[in-house]
This record gives sequence, structure tokens and C-alpha cells, in this order.
Amino acid sequence: MPPKISLSRYLVEQQRMDGHIPAELRLLLEVVARASKSISQSVNKGALGDVMGGTESENVQGEVQKKLDIIANEVLIEANEWGGHLAAMASEEMEGIYVVPNRYPQGEFLLLFDPLDGSSNIDVNVSIGTIFSVLKKPEGAGVSEQDFLQPGCKQVAAGYCVYGPQTTLVLTVGDGVAMFTLDREQGSFVLTQENVKIPEDTKEFAINMSNMRHWDTPVKRYVDECLAGVEGPRGKDFNMRWVASMVADVHRILTRGGVFLYPWDKREPNKPGKLRLMYEANPMSWLVEQAGGAATNGRERILDIQPTKLHERVSVILGSKNEVERITHYHTKP
Repeated sequence: MPPKISLSRYLVEQQRMDGHIPAELRLLLEVVARASKSISQSVNKGALGDVMGGTESENVQGEVQKKLDIIANEVLIEANEWGGHLAAMASEEMEGIYVVPNRYPQGEFLLLFDPLDGSSNIDVNVSIGTIFSVLKKPEGAGVSEQDFLQPGCKQVAAGYCVYGPQTTLVLTVGDGVAMFTLDREQGSFVLTQENVKIPEDTKEFAINMSNMRHWDTPVKRYVDECLAGVEGPRGKDFNMRWVASMVADVHRILTRGGVFLYPWDKREPNKPGKLRLMYEANPMSWLVEQAGGAATNGRERILDIQPTKLHERVSVILGSKNEVERITHYHTKP
């Protein structure tokens, strides 16, 4: 039986043998992993740990925060602020950036995160997760919000941790996608899958069907063709999946293929989409591309979009390459 490879060993080998990551980034990713373990423990305790339910506060998006949203946000900040690897952090739950306090050394990286994705599933014991993205801070003194406004193709690491039947950390540093499962007895993440690949074709799609009446024509056309099944233009039957937790939906796609759609719709026509470019779309798009899939906003590659503000939103279509290309084609050449 081959020896178990820990996350630490995997990252050391990425640094030492392949030269993909500098030592500071390796240490930063280990801290993020430790923070994710702590969040996992809070999630697992559930009602026993008095972490269920909502609060009276709202985040910058105007969404009511769950207790676990706030706990996860604080865990990530407290774990990462003192190590000397970061200059600043940004979170979906905070209006502005969090600059590392002067009492700690400042590093050369920027960390962005959605501390707890899928909050609506917390109280019903369905998979939720943490999404993170790492950027290199531009050279120059100080740090500002402008430093974070880099396209997704500039990421140096990205990943998520899904808190489900197993706690699984999924990571890319630009050398493919690796999955690590939390060994609770040992207290460490262990490599369980390397070189993850998404099948180019699929028979599964994930979308919130209750919004059908608000969709744009290309999205409705695509879904109608899927629903027509073997008698329709696609010539095959499709299954529909929707967890309402991006981490869970993307994890399924990385595991067995599929396509995920959270498109623009007519309810809020002035907003390009619902999901956040910096905290959700960019890290997930890079993971999907590194696994051989594709990710667009319907018209262009998500990783090429130049952000203009910290909490920018975007339409998201990602997953199996051939399906994403088909939907994008319906948008660009209707």
C-alpha cells in the first residue's frame, strides 16, 4: 500500500521539485487548510455548538448573515493575519478590504474568500463550503482595494473546502487539480485524487429551474433542448441537479462531469449576474479549466474579465467543455 501523501508534503514537492510555488505561498495555503479544518469542526457540531440559525446583521450584499457565516469569516481572518504571508484580505462578508495590522509583518500575497458558500443549506445539513483565491500583490508601498482588481488569470492559487459526508479540500496552483480528504483521526488532509479531469461531454446540468421565466433566450433554448431528451435535438436524456451550494455543485462536476449555470436574468437586468466574480467565479473557473473544463459568462472567458469593483457580480456557465462551448455559442451566435 503506497504511503499517504499529506497536503504539507504535496505542497513541499510542488515547491521543491516542480518550482510551481514559493515557500511563502506554501505556508499560506497550509494556514488556509488549517482554518478550513476549524470551520469544518464548527459545521459538524451544528446545533450542539450553538452555531445554527441567523443573526440580525446583513453583509455588504444585503443578505442576512448566518451565525456560521460570521464564525467562518472570523476564523479565516484570525488564522491568516499574523503569519507574514499576506498584505491584505477581502471577503464576501466584508464591505472593504482587511489590511494586515501593523503589529504583524506584511507579506506579498492577497487572499480573497467566500467564508461559507451555500448558507441557505446550513440548517438543513446539506453540503456547504469555503472558497478561496490567492493573488500576488502588485509592487509598491502600501495596499489598496485597487490591488485586488486583477483578472482571474492572475491567480497563483485557488480552491475550496467542501463540508459534506467527508471534508474535502480541492486545490490548484496552476499544475492541475488535486483533492485532499480530511483524515479526522490524524487531523490532516491526505491526497486522495490527483490530476482531476472533467469529461468533455455530459448528460447532467445544474440550474435553478424556478427562474426559467426570467431567463434570456440562449439559456432557455439550451435547457429546453436538454429537457427534450432522446427525442429532441440533443438525442440523449439529461438529468438535472441543483444543490443551491456552488461548492457542492462544482464538486460534483469535478468528480463526474456536468455543467453549472447561474446566468443573468430579467429580475435584476442591470446586474450582470448573481455570483461574485472575485470570491466565487474566478477561483471556481480556474479549478474547472485546470481540470480540462471551461468557464464563461456566456460571451467571454471568465478568467479574462477585468474587475472594476471588489464585489462585482457575473453570470457563470462552467463545467464540461463541450456543453459550455455550446451554451456560449448560443449567446454569441444566436
